[in-house]
Amino acid sequence: MIFDDRNCRLGEGPLWHPLREELFWFDINAKTLHTKAQSWTFDLTVSAAGWIDENTLLVASEVGLHKFDIPSGALSNPIVSIEADNKVTRSNDGRADPWGGLWIGTMGYKAENDAGAIYRFYQGELRKLARDITVSNTICFTPDRSFAHYSDTVTQQVMRVALDPETGWPSSEAEVWLDLTEDGFNPDGAVVDANGTLWIALWGAARVNGYAPDGTLVASHEVDAQQPTCPAFGGPDLTDLYLTSAHTGIIEDIGNNGKTFCLKGIAKGQQEHRIRL
Repeated sequence: MIFDDRNCRLGEGPLWHPLREELFWFDINAKTLHTKAQSWTFDLTVSAAGWIDENTLLVASEVGLHKFDIPSGALSNPIVSIEADNKVTRSNDGRADPWGGLWIGTMGYKAENDAGAIYRFYQGELRKLARDITVSNTICFTPDRSFAHYSDTVTQQVMRVALDPETGWPSSEAEVWLDLTEDGFNPDGAVVDANGTLWIALWGAARVNGYAPDGTLVASHEVDAQQPTCPAFGGPDLTDLYLTSAHTGIIEDIGNNGKTFCLKGIAKGQQEHRIRL
């Protein structure tokens, strides 16, 4: 069940690269990008990525989006700036959409109220899609390309927004799709599988839950980490669910908090979409 036993302070942004058949993930607080075999540490806080080609990622940092050359380990200057002059905020959750754009959230380093936002970068255009976000999370997309999801974790609600079928830009106002306040769950990262089930890491609840397209709870899997952060499907047939976690804020024995997990045979995922610049 444990895929990698390195204890990340704040593991995030798992990405299964379909051409390399390799998992990438971040330790935000350590400014580090990991694979099973290698790690890269940067001068910037980094949190999420999408794949451009076999050897290049698009990486989100506290100042913007960068090309990352995997063989050399070189991180470019930002190709677009995002809140670069705002010292309060950093990037957080993000994922590529079916059109080749990248959605990326920001938040305060200390989770300052309403300090963050959610953006989309597509064909050279950066557009702010949601503002006054405290903890940006749950960015993922339905397999039929109809909807995007996101959350502000502190609200305990997952939002849904309809997307234009040609461009992928939002075509309506966001609405509450899943309300977790009664359960007391805090939605963190999420991914949608090939059948439309949305899998959410539940911060503080030591579990990842699956919710059907109508919001019905259909599965719940415990993990040996109090603070799971983000899931991603991968493996040769996309039936492995990888899950990052965090040990930040945990005072007692860290144990398996912060490790990266792999849940086998949970469901069949979508292939992560390619970034098209």
